[in-house]
Amino acid sequence: MAERSTAAVDVADNSGEESLTAKADQADQSTADGVAQKRERDTEHNEAQGSGGTEGPGRKASPPELHSGHKLARRYRLEDCVTRLDGFSSWRAVDEKLRRAVGVHVLPADHTRARAVLAAARSSALLGDPRFVQVLDAVEENDLVYVVHEWLPDATELTTLLSAGPLEPHDAYQMVSQLSSAMAAAHREGLAHLRLNPNAVLRTSTGQWRIRGLAVNAALRGIVSDTPQRADTEAIGALLYAALTQRWPYENDAHGLSGLPKDIGLIPPDQVRAGVHRGLSELAMRALANDGATASRHESPCTTPEELVKAVGEMPRIRPPEPAFTAPPEYQRTTYQQGTYGRTTPHPGVTQPVPTPPPPLQSRTGKALKWAVSALLIAALGLGSWQLADALMDQGGQADDPNRTQTTDGDDKNVDKPKKPQPIAIESAQDFDPFGSDGSEKPGDISKVYDDVPGTYWQTDYYLGAKFGNLKSGVGVILDLGKVQEVGNVTVTFVGSTSVELLAADGDAQPQGFDGYTKVAGGTGTEVQLKPGKELKSRYLLVWLTELPVQTDTGEYRGRVVDIKVTS
Repeated sequence: MAERSTAAVDVADNSGEESLTAKADQADQSTADGVAQKRERDTEHNEAQGSGGTEGPGRKASPPELHSGHKLARRYRLEDCVTRLDGFSSWRAVDEKLRRAVGVHVLPADHTRARAVLAAARSSALLGDPRFVQVLDAVEENDLVYVVHEWLPDATELTTLLSAGPLEPHDAYQMVSQLSSAMAAAHREGLAHLRLNPNAVLRTSTGQWRIRGLAVNAALRGIVSDTPQRADTEAIGALLYAALTQRWPYENDAHGLSGLPKDIGLIPPDQVRAGVHRGLSELAMRALANDGATASRHESPCTTPEELVKAVGEMPRIRPPEPAFTAPPEYQRTTYQQGTYGRTTPHPGVTQPVPTPPPPLQSRTGKALKWAVSALLIAALGLGSWQLADALMDQGGQADDPNRTQTTDGDDKNVDKPKKPQPIAIESAQDFDPFGSDGSEKPGDISKVYDDVPGTYWQTDYYLGAKFGNLKSGVGVILDLGKVQEVGNVTVTFVGSTSVELLAADGDAQPQGFDGYTKVAGGTGTEVQLKPGKELKSRYLLVWLTELPVQTDTGEYRGRVVDIKVTS
């Protein structure tokens, strides 16, 4: 029995309308690009994060009138439109509640694919596999349907990676291993991708491979397939082929890659480019053998992700390359340093005898020189001893002189006594969030950092991690001392152990940005003493929080500043 996938299988439609499968069948009948049995020969050149693809001829609903700054659900603020086609648009947005970047797909609620997109997004969200870019929300509201998903600022598309050249064998091995196991897990839950191309594959900064658009990208374009496992397996084979050769394994150019020469058919990667790993080349051919191509070495073709996972497991493990070691350059001596100035250079390979140096100062002149140096040393020692004895006698005579009046007032005046630290009043304070979306961080309570009232504090917004959810490097408080003053210590008291830095501005003018401040001290704890390493004179100080604690009363990552004291 043939498989059939609508990109989200067996998802109940709570609205009471006809099922997702029926909807997808209607979309399949009305779109010519809906069958994924035939290879996609995309000619897309710039498919932005979270979307992309070719425009299908299905019924187009009027795209919603959206613009940068528009808010969905009073929470998701649209920033940049990355795709607008076929009645829907995709955006980079900001989740103002959790202060993080997200991606959003938006289409009219009366769009022919709106119900299918909602069902696909909800079924994808239920999978919860970290190898896929997660769907965070799927909502129908105010005549709009929108799907919110993760945005990974530290990830790079495979398209971008391949623009610099083919991947190393170890990287290609890791990619096909992780993609095939991820898609095998998705198909076990009845989910297919059907749009698995270089724009849908991301590599994070930690080296992990992630897939975006599971079920949703196909639903947005009305793509269905009678053999979804075969289609996704062939797509993984095409990605591996491209990673090994920097060529798209079909005749047409696509995704910024050149296609294969026409009329030669599908040839193994190791015949396209020299130095390709033979085992990976055979694996790519086995995955691409779905459309009549002959698999290398007559191995059985892989037609499902599970079979591809098994084939990868049977391969010898490809180890990462050894770190390159650059030997230091040899120390070059000149002929003069070698003591051969004016002599002929010896032939290579001939061992030269090393002359034995003469005993030091054995000549008549050398003996005389030794006696002269010895006499000078004896004279110097005698002169030094006489001066020391004379100085001690003078001091003894002054102490025995009854007519000498001893005074110590003058001596005391010449001794530098340490200055007692004096408190410096804080004229005003303001919140400082230069890397946030609006530049503000809870300004209403900022005066509590220097109000001398016990139990009060200024707190930051809450974040999903100690490092501000990886959204920014920190937030802080700017202190105005009224005028340029010498600062010796700044004491900051927190609720919970917090990492903090002290930065200072030069002169009497307040800087307009973070770069106008210079770090002078740092520390971690609940009461941190920030002492500059050298003399500091400044009017504007920045107390900069770099790592937040978990607050026990809420379980959230927040910074809470109870008190700040400045002394000279």
